[in-house]
Amino acid sequence: MGKMPLRVIVHIDGGSRGNPGLAGAGVVVTDASDNMDLYEGGVFIGRATNNIAEYRGLLAGLTAARDLKADQVEIVSDSELLVRQMTGMYRVRNAGLQPLYRQAKALAGGFETCTFRHVRREQNTRADALANRAMDLRRNVEDAAGPAGD
Repeated sequence: MGKMPLRVIVHIDGGSRGNPGLAGAGVVVTDASDNMDLYEGGVFIGRATNNIAEYRGLLAGLTAARDLKADQVEIVSDSELLVRQMTGMYRVRNAGLQPLYRQAKALAGGFETCTFRHVRREQNTRADALANRAMDLRRNVEDAAGPAGD
């Protein structure tokens, strides 16, 4: 009997105060089977645009899912641009986003499945709060369950 595949839902958000300006990103990873939080964190980016912050949130979320040894990943974001670029509806024209996009595509390709869902901002408040906390403190914040098994 093999292990049950681990399905996670990863809420991500990125923001900047000014565009570009002080930027941060937030990540909340939950187990899709029981809604238990597996990881949450905020990433302090420094000066960046809003879209770069969204991609940094995506990279942090995909990395957290990989560290948790997730098999199936659903990314939930309130950035329509990011979701449409990652699903291939839009091309990535911005040169600053291209390396982040390529990195995200490579990480996403490491899972059995990786899907993307766009939600309204009100449905993404925890990741947003973590992004703001990282900006306020000007440092990364990790205060969740932390990666399992450490």
